[in-house]
Amino acid sequence: MIKDIVKILTLFFLFGFQLAAAHDKPLQEKEISRLIGKAGSHLMNLECSQSLKVAQEALTEAHKIKNNLLIAKSYNLIGLNFEEFSDYQKAIEFYSKGLEYANKTSNDTIKDYLYNNLGNVYAYRRVNFRKGIESYKKALFYSQKINYAYEIMYTNLNIACAYFAIEDYKNGLPFLKAAEIYVNKSDELEARISLNSLFGSYYTSAGEFEKAKAHFKVALQLCNEDKPELLETNAVEVYDDVSRFYSKIGDYKNAYLYLEKYNVLKDKLYNDNRSNSTKLAGSDVELKDYQLQINKIELERDKYEKSLKQSKAIVVLFIIIFIVIGLYAYALYKNNKRRVQYNRELKKANEELLLAKEAAEEASRLKSQFISTISHELRTPLYGVVGITNILIDEHKELAKSNYIKSLKFSAKYLLSLVNDILQVYKIEENKITLEDSVFNLSDELNSIIDSLQFMAVKNNNELVLDIDENIPEYLIGDKVRLSQVFMNLASNSLKFTTAGEVKIKAKLIRNEGTLSFIRFEVVDNGIGIKKEDQERIFEKFVQIERREDDYQGTGLGLSIVKKLLHLFGSDIEICSEVNKGTKMSFIIGFDTDEIKRIDVLKNVEVDFSEEHTYKILVVEDNKINQIVTKKFLDVRHFESTIVDDGYKALELLETETFDVILMDINMPIINGFETSKLIREKGITTPIIALTAFNVQEIENQIKESEINDIIIKPFQPNQLYKLIVNLSNKNEMIQKIAEKRLN
Repeated sequence: MIKDIVKILTLFFLFGFQLAAAHDKPLQEKEISRLIGKAGSHLMNLECSQSLKVAQEALTEAHKIKNNLLIAKSYNLIGLNFEEFSDYQKAIEFYSKGLEYANKTSNDTIKDYLYNNLGNVYAYRRVNFRKGIESYKKALFYSQKINYAYEIMYTNLNIACAYFAIEDYKNGLPFLKAAEIYVNKSDELEARISLNSLFGSYYTSAGEFEKAKAHFKVALQLCNEDKPELLETNAVEVYDDVSRFYSKIGDYKNAYLYLEKYNVLKDKLYNDNRSNSTKLAGSDVELKDYQLQINKIELERDKYEKSLKQSKAIVVLFIIIFIVIGLYAYALYKNNKRRVQYNRELKKANEELLLAKEAAEEASRLKSQFISTISHELRTPLYGVVGITNILIDEHKELAKSNYIKSLKFSAKYLLSLVNDILQVYKIEENKITLEDSVFNLSDELNSIIDSLQFMAVKNNNELVLDIDENIPEYLIGDKVRLSQVFMNLASNSLKFTTAGEVKIKAKLIRNEGTLSFIRFEVVDNGIGIKKEDQERIFEKFVQIERREDDYQGTGLGLSIVKKLLHLFGSDIEICSEVNKGTKMSFIIGFDTDEIKRIDVLKNVEVDFSEEHTYKILVVEDNKINQIVTKKFLDVRHFESTIVDDGYKALELLETETFDVILMDINMPIINGFETSKLIREKGITTPIIALTAFNVQEIENQIKESEINDIIIKPFQPNQLYKLIVNLSNKNEMIQKIAEKRLN
């Protein structure tokens, strides 16, 4: 290390710079500078007790006049004293305090020296080489800023030396080469010795022993040119490095020779240090007292500054209060002036918002009306298409295998599914769907779905497989209709994108929580798969990925409906897919299995009708095709049916005839089904009324209640749905009448 040179340089700065500046400074600053110079002189003579006493006095006076530069110099000198006492932590503390004040000044020289002194404590005293390097680099920044060649040279040597001490030769070399430029221009003997010794160490580490030997030779020659005490520290380090060098190359004779020189000189330096330590020992008793006094100065300064800040803060606070009051008064004046204008604008904005709200509500109403009308107008003819197709198959069994009939039936169902998809999305978005409880057997429901999808499976030469966990309870309580919609969409989607493969529907019981059974469902295929970037998009409305011209892709609503329906179940869908390997869609739903609840739900389940009983049905329907279809459905079960075209004719007929059930169309031209039903009830007729309509239940729910219609069935429907509803309502009405008769009797 070049520590001694830096210390002397620091003291030179304390003397020379301060004395040079003293001519232009006020007397008080001159006196403080004189005290700092005196403290430095005592330190040079190792009179640390006197040095600390004078430095403490200088610090006190510097704080009084708030001269940050003089405070920084005082702390620097105090730090040097504590470093001499080997109290390195205190030295670091005071150097750091010096930097705190030095950074408040524009004087880069004092910053350079303070960072150098910090570097010396960390590196030369072997406290922390990394922190030493960091401090040296900051010192180098300031020495370069003030273009102080002497400092630049020694700081670069110190950084290289610190890096080499931790064997980081790669990072140390650039600084050594930077120092070389300045050393070659200088006649500083110590710098030249250090430069060559460091190069010798570097080349030794690199295995370039000839170059190392050459540099060590120069360093040794320079050590022998002069023998001042200042250079002995460098010489002892050179002897140590040379001894290590010869040992490394196997020249043990020279290694021993220089080791001996190293030991002799080291003993001499050790004795000198002991002498200095003895001299310092007398001051050690007073050290703690000075330290306490310096700390007292700090406390008094902090107390004074805190008091001053509080006084200033009070004054500033009052000023701020007066300013705020003034601004507040001005703001009140301006606000009062603007308030009238704002009120006018707000009133106008409210009127515009009201108009916009009404327009939005009207748009929403028109949208609802449009969706309702479209779904009704499409479902009504579809009822005829599907119904007549079934009639043709029933009457002409030979057509059951006809591809034309199959295509007609498939196309009708496909068109119906599109209408249902569009309506389904609308209803979910409008929060018009609620889950309904029913008791069902999961295996039966999934097998039914597989049967209905066999046509699609055969088309692409696929196999539909069902895998159900035997531990799943026999009966579950939940919305089986919505669950079926989920599986129909997922399975049909897999079948579309799989050819000559397998689509598997899996159900596994994963846990029970009270009466809830949580089941994990999976629909797995080995089809074309879905790209990673498309896996979120497929659940958006109207999105279709990998559409082919030879398949039925639908509206792109299926998976969107699945995601929304699963949210109603309190679940979410997970997708795992790889292109050309297949796709797995999975979700978890908890179903109730409570036995008491199951019995309550089953009380409302439809019962099978007896074919021995003949039911008399009044059909109120204006559409001729629908009349034919409905009558055919009733004839199949040998129900007697009477058909009228409008509500008034129905009212006339009911004056003279009695029926078991009335099937009422809602959308009729002369008088609609709701008004007809109201007039029937006003006449005291209690015959069950079933609304046959293409409207959605939620849209007409209130009107159904007001009209006292008993139940509703949506066109197109499965005949069995109608049969069961007729039997239930007829039997229930018959039972009510019997009870009423008994009470009268």
